[in-house]
Amino acid sequence: MYIEIGDRVSRVALIGTGFVGSSYAFALMNQGIVNELIMIDLNEDKAKGDVIDLNHGKAFTNNPTHIRFGTYNDCKNADLVVICAGANQKPGETRLDLVDKNLKIFKEIVEHVMASGFDGIFLVATNPVDILTYATWRYCGLPKERVIGSGTILDTARFRFSLGEYFNIAPSNVHAYIIGEHGDSELPVYSSAYIGSLPIMTFIERYDKYKKEDLDNIFINVRDAAYQIIKSKGATYYGIAMGLARITKAIFSNENSILTVSAHLDGQYGEDHVYIGVPAVLNRNGIREIIELKLNKDEQQLFQNSVNVLKSYLSPYFHEVKPRN
Repeated sequence: MYIEIGDRVSRVALIGTGFVGSSYAFALMNQGIVNELIMIDLNEDKAKGDVIDLNHGKAFTNNPTHIRFGTYNDCKNADLVVICAGANQKPGETRLDLVDKNLKIFKEIVEHVMASGFDGIFLVATNPVDILTYATWRYCGLPKERVIGSGTILDTARFRFSLGEYFNIAPSNVHAYIIGEHGDSELPVYSSAYIGSLPIMTFIERYDKYKKEDLDNIFINVRDAAYQIIKSKGATYYGIAMGLARITKAIFSNENSILTVSAHLDGQYGEDHVYIGVPAVLNRNGIREIIELKLNKDEQQLFQNSVNVLKSYLSPYFHEVKPRN
């Protein structure tokens, strides 16, 4: 049974109810972002158990979401399909180690979703997210603006948190981005980083207790945060789940908010045929536009390297993808 609320329903079909998927469902319910959440998983018992468990918490939330178990056929009436299914990153593995096994899984998932008649927006969270987002776009045939990856939204959040701790400034007042691959080749854009309205380098120059060299350690800790979390507890899920909820809110609230998602480049930053983490404007139609940051020479070189890393993994599967020499 489908619910109808007012003129428009915000309906999400979640595929994959593991650590990330179930945490995302929990975040959606607590924040009241969507009207209806359909939970889909090959392990039907797990998905059904999550549905029951989440519904038992409705008495404690002001915005109860209609949560139910579903199948791929239910994707037909979804506005947003969020894919969290796939093989997880294990200790010692990089995100790129997951390419082959997850591409096979995703081809099957996307084909099932599209067979339902789905015509909404895809949001991909599974790693390696940039590669799987590109694959989803190729497999589904939808416009590139309606296929989005979680990109570097979590890396950027970690970056803002870490810079906030270092400068003793609320993360909400730290404006800085991590762009590129959601992985080892990502990069910080210090040339466009601000504390309040003050460039971060100017902030450092004004106060003797802050050192430019410390920024390198902050970035390294941000880049390698997932490895530490995986070593400590086996998986990362709360942070990315909240990032997915933030993207979902930006879409359904038609916010035109700028978030660092994995978006398809078509000439932006001088690159094409790749999905990669960049600031983009999100609204009810998906990606409205990509924001091109003015990178300095070093940042541009690092970004091109990140593009080449992704293309080197994509090219054996998608022949139009060619890394630069």
